[in-house]
Amino acid sequence: MQIRPSTLADAPGVTVLLGRSYPALMALAYEPQVLAGVLPLITRANPDLLACGTFYIAEEGGAVVGCGGWTFAEPGTGKTAPGLAHIRHFAVDPDQARCGIGRAIFAACARTAAAEGAERFQALSALNAQSFYESMGLKRIEDVCVPMGGDIVFPATLMEGAVEG
Repeated sequence: MQIRPSTLADAPGVTVLLGRSYPALMALAYEPQVLAGVLPLITRANPDLLACGTFYIAEEGGAVVGCGGWTFAEPGTGKTAPGLAHIRHFAVDPDQARCGIGRAIFAACARTAAAEGAERFQALSALNAQSFYESMGLKRIEDVCVPMGGDIVFPATLMEGAVEG
């Protein structure tokens, strides 16, 4: 497995991964009607993330099997706070969940975030991913409902922890 920063050329592979990962893994924690509204919005690659230099993909055999990254800009608002970095758009191929891919990507994020002065990570975790982020050292702050446009809201957990790179 190779982990590297993403580029815009990775959009098709990341979109395929998100389309495989999120429906399968989120079905364990969300009602079908919630996923019906949210999945079309979150299962496509974000060009800004792909080009930011701090979003990573894991490749194996030429296929994208994991992705995730971080930014200083808060998702949705673009606001920044000194020392605070935001975990963004993590996903792992459902056939390879719990094999260390997410952990390896998180470690790459921690190394680069620490090198750029980040002291804390914050994540808007999907309900099914909360245990993953806890294993990475993040703690639950509060349950939140993330507005996704129109009447669509996404139940999530705000989590935070030290950047240990």
